[in-house]
Amino acid sequence: MSERVIVGLSGGVDSAVAALLLKDAGHDVQGLFMSNWEEDDDGYCTAAQDYQDARAVAAELGIALHRASFARQYREQVFGEFLREHRAGRTPNPDVLCNREIKFGVALEWAQRLGASHFATGHYARLEPSPEGGALYKARDDAKDQSYFLHAVSRAQLSRTLMPLGELEKSAVRERARRSGLPVFDKPDSTGICFIGERPFRAFLTRFLPVTPGPIESPSGERLGTHQGLAFHTLGQRGGLGIGGQHGRPHLPWYVAAKDVGRNALIVVQGHDHPLLSSEALATGAWHWLASPRRQPFRCGVKVRYRQADEPALLEPRTDGTVRVRFERPQRAVTPGQYAVAYEGERCLGGAVIESIEPRVRESAAA
Repeated sequence: MSERVIVGLSGGVDSAVAALLLKDAGHDVQGLFMSNWEEDDDGYCTAAQDYQDARAVAAELGIALHRASFARQYREQVFGEFLREHRAGRTPNPDVLCNREIKFGVALEWAQRLGASHFATGHYARLEPSPEGGALYKARDDAKDQSYFLHAVSRAQLSRTLMPLGELEKSAVRERARRSGLPVFDKPDSTGICFIGERPFRAFLTRFLPVTPGPIESPSGERLGTHQGLAFHTLGQRGGLGIGGQHGRPHLPWYVAAKDVGRNALIVVQGHDHPLLSSEALATGAWHWLASPRRQPFRCGVKVRYRQADEPALLEPRTDGTVRVRFERPQRAVTPGQYAVAYEGERCLGGAVIESIEPRVRESAAA
């Protein structure tokens, strides 16, 4: 008897082809459409159209399509943390939490209650069995690899997961969809916040966070302007500061270099390569291992943002479960609240939230 697999059908081409491949492989495939953001009256949420696209895919494949809302769990476990981090002046990545808590958390549990042996998605990553549970590897298509966003999913969850697109190039996925008559073969890829979609970010945040004006300052303490809230800015940001054309200053763009949460001050510098934008090291919160935990320092590749090339670094595990990462060369705009993710070759070793950074120079020296 074939195993039942529930595929998270988002209405896009990737999950559609994942379902197609699993059905062709002989699995008992059913689809699940998740609609977890309920405030869709602003014209930016595409859930209604996505659901119709998922229905069309399911009809073409001849599979059942279930629909579920995990809106309460999403708001409590993902969006609530997203807002708390912004209030603390940090820059969170909700896609990582969304994968851990929703797609491979409550959705996986929901699939198992329906009798599925596995939950499948259209993520671009590779899974292989290992003695410790599911092992996560980069996708063959480097440009689409999503292992960075999956590093916080547990090994137990990964062992009950299928990702059929891990060996494929994106172009091959679209061609397979076209040849198979799937109606979403040329649908553009979605971007933006997980389940919330693409929208003007600052305007969106002001619906949930108060405006808290404070000074925009140079590293030496010179006041240059006023910001409307640290939550609306991220390290390395250019533009949106409203401080261009400062008298006596060179005509160079301004970048956010730091946030002084205690004083509600935004520290900015001029020039893309200003030394205050670079960090030599970072410290993380509790590290989530996707391989046997290491106890001694070791060299590996580390990403501090999606689509970044692996940067050579020394990973220094600490006795409290946190990690210090020391880079071979300084990294630009390392951002607390984002994630440091480690790789050994193609294998993802895990990662953690960036808690603090060690700038290449002190502010006083760079003023």
